[in-house]
Amino acid sequence: MRLLVTGGAGFIGSNFVHYWLERYPDDHVVAYDLLTYAGNRPNLAAVEDQIVFVQGDIGDGELAEKTLREEEIGVVVNFAAESHNSLAVVDPGRFFRTNALGTQTLLEASRRAGVERFHHVSTCEVYGDLPLDSDDVFTEESPYRPRTPYNASKAAADHAVRAYFETYGLPVTITNCSNNYGSYQFPEKVI
Repeated sequence: MRLLVTGGAGFIGSNFVHYWLERYPDDHVVAYDLLTYAGNRPNLAAVEDQIVFVQGDIGDGELAEKTLREEEIGVVVNFAAESHNSLAVVDPGRFFRTNALGTQTLLEASRRAGVERFHHVSTCEVYGDLPLDSDDVFTEESPYRPRTPYNASKAAADHAVRAYFETYGLPVTITNCSNNYGSYQFPEKVI
């Protein structure tokens, strides 16, 4: 398999790259990352000789499509995102540019390059909040109720992903992760 992992030098993306290569060492993995404050290329040091690294923005459609074509990518796994809720309140435009418009730009590059599957990593926060004493749970059928600019930007991206399936037939999947912690996590996100 030939994968493009966006946000590949970030906390969750780099863990995914390590996980994937441990299980599928013969697969071709391209880590694509803008290396903003939370992207850290040393997260990939242990697998540097097993991957191709491209420093790029998912909002740069030309570079994204060029990379997809040149590397003959079959599957895109999109971890790239601005994810700090507090910063989203201060600069919501940055979050919508990356999370919503950047995802749409990457979807279009993927469609044009003939990608076989686009997997989008989202957040459970698109569903809103449940009271702490509630026995209710969110499901894939739960309505979206974003409460912050970050949540709304990820919800917009989710809708774009679904629209690319409905409109163009691009095979897509979406996962809605909860809060994660572990190796390579950016220190300010731990608490």
